[in-house]
Amino acid sequence: MGGDGTNKKYESAPIIGRQQTREGRVDPPLADGKSGVPSALSDDLYYEIEYESCPIPGVGRFVPRSQKITEPEPDAIRDLFGQMRELGRMHRSGYGFLRTFDGRAHPGSARIFYEQGRFLEDFTDDYMGGVPFSQYYPCYQMMGYEQLRTYFTWRTEIRKGTIREISLSYAFLYIYELLSNIGVTDPEDGLTKLMWFWKAFRVYHTVIDKYVLQWLKAYHIYYELPQSFQEFVKQNGLAEYYPEVVANEDDFQLFSAISKYDIRKSAFFSEDRVTLIADCFSFVLQRLRQICARQEISFDEAIFQPTKMSTWTPFTGALFYPWMEQPDRRVVLSEREIYVCEQNRWMFSTAITTESGRQLVGYIMKQTESALRKAVGYKHRLSADLNVAHLVVERLYEVGYSLETFINTAVLEFYREATKTVVQVDPGALSMIRREALVTQEKLIVSEPEAEDVPEAEREPAEMPEGAENMFSEIERRALAMVLSGEMELKTFSDEHGIMLEVLADGINEKAVDILGDSVLDEEFVLYEEYREQVEEWIR
Repeated sequence: MGGDGTNKKYESAPIIGRQQTREGRVDPPLADGKSGVPSALSDDLYYEIEYESCPIPGVGRFVPRSQKITEPEPDAIRDLFGQMRELGRMHRSGYGFLRTFDGRAHPGSARIFYEQGRFLEDFTDDYMGGVPFSQYYPCYQMMGYEQLRTYFTWRTEIRKGTIREISLSYAFLYIYELLSNIGVTDPEDGLTKLMWFWKAFRVYHTVIDKYVLQWLKAYHIYYELPQSFQEFVKQNGLAEYYPEVVANEDDFQLFSAISKYDIRKSAFFSEDRVTLIADCFSFVLQRLRQICARQEISFDEAIFQPTKMSTWTPFTGALFYPWMEQPDRRVVLSEREIYVCEQNRWMFSTAITTESGRQLVGYIMKQTESALRKAVGYKHRLSADLNVAHLVVERLYEVGYSLETFINTAVLEFYREATKTVVQVDPGALSMIRREALVTQEKLIVSEPEAEDVPEAEREPAEMPEGAENMFSEIERRALAMVLSGEMELKTFSDEHGIMLEVLADGINEKAVDILGDSVLDEEFVLYEEYREQVEEWIR
């Protein structure tokens, strides 16, 4: 309809550049640009159109031409990657590799990564190409064929000892493998490889420092390693990165930080006694741990009772699946950092001991200082009151141990060993002294009439002095009985009864000398076999 309201019939208009026939149709292109003879058409450039078969009048339908399908060349590596991807399709919940609301990788993604990593654990490659890769939380499932081959070729070189620069996402993927112990023999081997890679690759990208440093701590918490994290930090020169851990690298520093009594503020804690006091406390603590273990008490667990626990996830910021069943245990890294695993679940606390625990540690430290002051002859005495309601105190009391006596004995044992005089003898001079002594002995010997040789069976045993069996205390008699039976060493027996080993052995030997004129225990606190019958008589 036109602007004036009249109906108008639209007619076709010619297309510029095309030749029109009288019927209004477009002629095909000219072969020579002049004549009207159509040129040959290429079969590859045109489709066959059928008008009559289309249900809509005037509309044509394309009829695809058949094409020959050729078999692709066999590709074993591509097939292997396909099998790897199938592992991901089995876990639909994590197949999309989503993240949680706090930015962490979805747990399902971590599990897929772990299973795929184990599947390709021993795979090696020698791909000549190389393509970059950039992905947050890098994983195999998100990598293309060329990226996978690039990565595994690079990993093959690493395992041969060669590290070259590559996309950072590839590097993190390799670190994820090590954190999961993929491609290593055991956790110790994994830690060694992680440290080697970190020190070598940080030359190219120092950004990995902040991640690896936090994962090294988590590695020592998650995996039970023979050395403590404190020892690891010290051996590898990492003290500047973990100041809170290094500050408590030994028992003395750690327990001083939580103790109700701070021995470091004592006048006795002078510069020349720091090592002596710290070593003495560690010795006392070692003895306490041993005696508690015999009573089926974990001293450290009894002291470190964490409060306000919160969930701890190993290797935060990494794609990690908690693949290993964890035993129940506690890992104390500092006075305000403890990790507890119960039923394969990890918890974390910043408050690591109760008030009674702090009081008990305070008493142990104060009593240790009191006994050490007495041992060194310090001019001022110190007293410590055991007014603590704690499991350790109650359990030791039930089995007859006095904590005060035990600490005093341990301190004396330590001090005696720490201050003993070591005499070095020249073997050559000693031989000369022996030769001279023999010459002198021969000159002093006076011949005596030979005594009648009486068969040993007819000899009468030496009489035991009257009342000799009553000279030994009950503890000494039990010690001798234990030595005779061989059930345990005298050292173990003395520790269990809170008695210094040397004191117990000296008491037995002194009384044996009064009876026999000789000791019955040697320098190693072992019974002389020739006195076995006499000792058996004493303990009847």
